Amino acid sequence: MTVFENVSQYSAKHPKPAGITFAYGTAGFRTIGETLGSTVFRVGLLAALRSQSKKGKVIGVMITASHNHERDNGIKLVDPMGEMLQQSWEGYCSEMANAETDDQVVQVLTSIAQAEGIDLSVTPRVVYARDTRPSGPMLQVALEDGLAALAVDATNYGIVTTPQLHYFVRCLNTAGTPAAYGEPTEAGYYEKYGQAFLRLVDGRPTPTTLYIDAANGVGAPQVRKLAAAINSPYFNIDVRKSDTETLGKLNIDCGADYVKSNQRQPVGMTMQPGARYCSFDGDADRIVYYYADESGAFCLLDGDKISTLIATYLRDLVSTAGVEDLEVGVVQTAYANGSSTSYIKDTLQLPTVFAKTGVKHLHHEAEKMSIGVYFEANGHGTVLFNTSAVAKLQAATPQTPAQADAIKRLWNLRDLINESVGDAMADMLL
Repeated sequence: MTVFENVSQYSAKHPKPAGITFAYGTAGFRTIGETLGSTVFRVGLLAALRSQSKKGKVIGVMITASHNHERDNGIKLVDPMGEMLQQSWEGYCSEMANAETDDQVVQVLTSIAQAEGIDLSVTPRVVYARDTRPSGPMLQVALEDGLAALAVDATNYGIVTTPQLHYFVRCLNTAGTPAAYGEPTEAGYYEKYGQAFLRLVDGRPTPTTLYIDAANGVGAPQVRKLAAAINSPYFNIDVRKSDTETLGKLNIDCGADYVKSNQRQPVGMTMQPGARYCSFDGDADRIVYYYADESGAFCLLDGDKISTLIATYLRDLVSTAGVEDLEVGVVQTAYANGSSTSYIKDTLQLPTVFAKTGVKHLHHEAEKMSIGVYFEANGHGTVLFNTSAVAKLQAATPQTPAQADAIKRLWNLRDLINESVGDAMADMLL
């Protein structure tokens, strides 16, 4: 009996469509949902191998197509710390997806296992979830067949946002270690970020209502759960564009990509001067803010402006904290607004580096900084505290109440940030 003995039988249920070539990119696989069955099945197989290559650590699988049209769907793998799949494995994904026969699927699995020196006796562990797209249930069945073919210890997290799944993966793989990230449940997610938010806003003026365009996607029910968990006037929200049941509404005339591309509010949303608005994308990993000025003109806070605001706040806190050799840096792409780059470098006087387009490249550069801030203009981004920064904050001995408060706020900010990936809900609270 071989480890791959059952693969051909399961694979026969999910034949590759003829004439289509699949490619795994920064966002994983993404195309018309109804054509993805074979690919999703095979990603299940690869998730098992990836887990075994990491000695049984949990690997995540997310079925989503983010800001794409509702007819599309996609799938991507999440590595053990909640980060995107290691780039060297992207080629394996494409090779596997394009195998033409069931026997070739087994051959590709065998060659990957040999090339990576994988111990196939290790029990693979995988967690998975999906968004609200109509093709999701069908693709979930294909994924589950792939996991069953290799006897994976699998957990289904149901319908959640993409960043929530990244969070679960990181929590599961750090549990019981000094780097423990939180409770790997929806309730644990809301508790971690909600309580960090309340600690930061305690004693401050109560804000006005925040109007949220949830793109008629999974962010709508999840942000309402977050609000219920926070249960505070400091987080008073009104969720719009929240219809996840009616076909044809996801990301249509709404969502972060629509607002950013068209420089206007979602269709049907009336804006009032002085009110606060934000938009998620379909799987809630992007966010943009906007408002109407006194004349009623639309004003957008895209990823470049959000990054600048966060970097400014962090710079001021680090300066007040007085922690030696703790520095804030910003990562941008060549597509960043030039005025934002000049402001960060010349006015804030913060180090700025440029990365290739793609979140994985920005994330990698931010990891090299003590505290790295990165956002793409589309609103996808986060903040990273590297191990050196964490050690310095732990060792810090404040000499004044102001220093003590700044250090406390830095810790609370770190708890408020989803360091594994850009997260619209966590970034919204930030």
